[in-house]
Amino acid sequence: MTIERRDEVFVLTMDDGENRMNRDWLDAMNGALDEVDAAPDPLALVTTGAGKFFSNGLDLEWLLGGGADMPVFVAEVERLFARVLAAPYITVAACNGHTFAAGAMLALAHDFRVMRSDRGFFCLPEVDIRIPFTPGMNSLIMSRMTITAAHEVMVTGRRFGGEDAARLHIVHQAVGEAEVLPTAIAIAATQAGKDRNTLATIKERMYGETIRLLQNSPGTEPA
Repeated sequence: MTIERRDEVFVLTMDDGENRMNRDWLDAMNGALDEVDAAPDPLALVTTGAGKFFSNGLDLEWLLGGGADMPVFVAEVERLFARVLAAPYITVAACNGHTFAAGAMLALAHDFRVMRSDRGFFCLPEVDIRIPFTPGMNSLIMSRMTITAAHEVMVTGRRFGGEDAARLHIVHQAVGEAEVLPTAIAIAATQAGKDRNTLATIKERMYGETIRLLQNSPGTEPA
């Protein structure tokens, strides 16, 4: 995981294959956010992946192989979602490739989402892998989509390409591969001057219940 500053925009790049969420991933992500939080204004954040993947979600092989207690670790990941959702600066997810499960929830925690239009899918497959959404996950998803879109995404586990995701307003724009990151950076740059205290208060009042559910989750595991 690397982070670089391009003028007022921090670009956080996840570059570990499928970018599955395990202990190393979570520690690196929180460390990167610590760096952004400590930076002077103005700033905004773009999060992206590399190659074919934004993130394929939880590292289930690691978890089910005894890497960590699954509900406890999932609760830690949810606290990360809360941190991104409540960030006192504008955040943009540049979904360069597959954006699945907890990786899709990470993207939803960002203020804006740009997705590749030609390849890659957005998917919440929890219904098919028999992992129930926690109340915090449920609230996060439903706060970022219309009820109709959230219902289809959550109960079917369907894979949505970029154009369909944009049509359903799951993402804000679907663009060609070469334009995903530049578009996300441009969105972030135009919003980098927001006052942190004001933005933090607005987000808390908009998403306070979701933030608290994510911060205090019991986690989840296969049903």
